[in-house]
Amino acid sequence: MRILVVGAGATGGYFGGRLAQAGRDVTFLVRPGRAAQLRRDGLRIVSPHGDLTLAPKLLLTGEATASYDLVILAVKAYALDRALQDFSPAVGPETMIVPFLNGMRHLDVLDGRFGGRPVLGGVCVVATTLDAQGRIVQLGDVQDIAYGERSGESSERVRALDATLRDAGFTARLSASIVQEMWEKWFTLAAAGTVTCLLRGTVGEIAAVPGGVDLTLAILEEIASIATASGHAPREPVVARARSMLTASGSGFAPSMYRDLTVQAPVEVEQILGDLLGRAQACGVVAPYLRAAVTQLRIYQSRVLPAAA
Repeated sequence: MRILVVGAGATGGYFGGRLAQAGRDVTFLVRPGRAAQLRRDGLRIVSPHGDLTLAPKLLLTGEATASYDLVILAVKAYALDRALQDFSPAVGPETMIVPFLNGMRHLDVLDGRFGGRPVLGGVCVVATTLDAQGRIVQLGDVQDIAYGERSGESSERVRALDATLRDAGFTARLSASIVQEMWEKWFTLAAAGTVTCLLRGTVGEIAAVPGGVDLTLAILEEIASIATASGHAPREPVVARARSMLTASGSGFAPSMYRDLTVQAPVEVEQILGDLLGRAQACGVVAPYLRAAVTQLRIYQSRVLPAAA
């Protein structure tokens, strides 16, 4: 299976690098600046599961290309529109697109561009970042992906996809309920983002102050109520894990949204929180904590985006 990974950043670079290490046919679609860095230094991963340096196969944006069997899309959600222009020439009639983006809005965008059939569901859970040297640094042990037909069907193509992605140095799993899993990840990520970005602290810092845990639990309940009203109530084990993770004493955990915030980088406010707020309003759910976080982050984003342009 010919695989095109869109970008070689923290997430796509990590999973694409592991797939290439395992002998899969992987090409990275990159822009000239990242291409020059990768050709000079290689694709470098620093990880508790083993460090890696490899010379990746590269396709530069704008270069002519034949279609690929699989496109792995793992960019920041706010970069989707630009990425669409870059990888569209690689999508043929039988191409599968597996998006590992946050939120759910990207499914509508991809369906609008390619129709529903090429677009599968996908969830990835990994904490990685690009350091100043361009290395992909894994910040924890977890490295899981799940994927599947959005209908839940066990199709021939998705079984072939499963065979390709398994046994490549990370946990890969075919899911018959991938849309529900995407909603549950969104619930967890939105709750974590609202808590940490609104209160400006890590989980442990928030838990350490009077009222911190109570406010965190109230935010969790608010986010869960939106998912439930939207027809995708998070299952109790998911809620329990989120509750434990977001109230852990002494924890240094913070989601990527908060980490981006602390380094004055753009954040996925519209895709993770703004879209959810819109769904809350459509369902008649009052969400004051989410609304406050979205408003605050929109103000922040208006400051940093001109500087990042």
